[in-house]
Amino acid sequence: MELPKSEKELLENLETLIARTYIVEKEFKELKNILNGVIEFLPQALWVIDENGEVIVKNSKTNEFKDIPKDGEINIKNKYFLVQSSNIKNKKIVSATDITEQKRNERLIAMGQMAAHLAHEIRNPISSINIYLSLLRKKCPQNEIFDEMKSSLLRVERIIKSTLLFSKGINIKKETFAISKLFKEIDEIIKYFPRSKEIEINYPETNENIKGDFDLLLLVFQNLIINAIDAIEEYDIEKGIINIEYIKNNYHIFIISDNGKGFENKNILFEPFKSTKTKGHGLGLALSKEIINKHGGSIDICKDKKGFIIKIPNK
Repeated sequence: MELPKSEKELLENLETLIARTYIVEKEFKELKNILNGVIEFLPQALWVIDENGEVIVKNSKTNEFKDIPKDGEINIKNKYFLVQSSNIKNKKIVSATDITEQKRNERLIAMGQMAAHLAHEIRNPISSINIYLSLLRKKCPQNEIFDEMKSSLLRVERIIKSTLLFSKGINIKKETFAISKLFKEIDEIIKYFPRSKEIEINYPETNENIKGDFDLLLLVFQNLIINAIDAIEEYDIEKGIINIEYIKNNYHIFIISDNGKGFENKNILFEPFKSTKTKGHGLGLALSKEIINKHGGSIDICKDKKGFIIKIPNK
C-alpha cells in the first residue's frame, strides 16, 4: 500500500533530518577534537570549571598541580607559575603560566647590576695595588711572594673583567691573527697562576690564522685552562696534564681536555653565577659560551673525554 503524498514527504524530510543530524554530530566531534587539540597545545596549564565546581575540560599540563591553584604567583617544585582566572557566562577558566625563565632573567639582571657595581668599586684599588706591587718587585726581584700576590691579583682582575663584560654585553671586534700568538699570550698569563702540583700544558703547533676578537678569545681560553688547572688541583693525582688539540675544516676546532676532577653537575656548567668549584665565581663558562656564540660558533662538553670542544667558523 502506497503512503499518502503528505506522509511520504514527511518520511523523506525525516530521513534528510536524520542524515543531517549525523553530519552535524560528526562535525561537532571533529570540532571538539580540534578544540581539545588547541587546549592541549597551549603553553599554559588550563582548567574549565562549570557552575557546580566540576572540571569539564583540562590539558595534560595540569598534571603538575595537585589542586586547582588560586590567582597569583606560586612556586611548585622550583618552578614559578602565574595563575589567572576569568568567568565566561557560567564557566570559570583558570590558567597557570610557567614564568620560571622570566623570574630567572629578572634575578640575573639584578645580580648582574649588583656585580657590576662591585666590580667598578674593586677595580680602582686593584689597579693601585698592582702599581705598588710592581714597584716593590723591582726592589726585591727574587722574592717569590710577589709572584703569589701577582697571580692572586690576576685572578681578581679576570673576575672583574668577566663581571663587567657580562653586565654590559659583548661586542665583537674581529681581526685576523695567528693562533700561535693567542696561545703564546695565554701561556704568559697562565704561568702566574699558582698551583701545588706539576701541570703540563700541551699547546697545538700550527701556523694557521683565525678571524675573531683577540682579547675575548684570549679570555675564553684563559677561562677554560684555569678551569682545568682548578680541576687538577682538586683531584687526587700527582701530575696534571692539559691537552689543547686543533683541527681545521669548515671550522677552527679546539679540544681542551684534562685529567682532573670530573664535572659534578653538567646541567649548570654554563649557568651564570652557578659553580661547583671551590674557586669558581660562576661566570667564566657562561661568559665563554656567550663569546663563542657571538663569533657564530659553539662550545660544548666533549663526549669521549673530560673537557670542552670549541668550534669557530673558518671564514
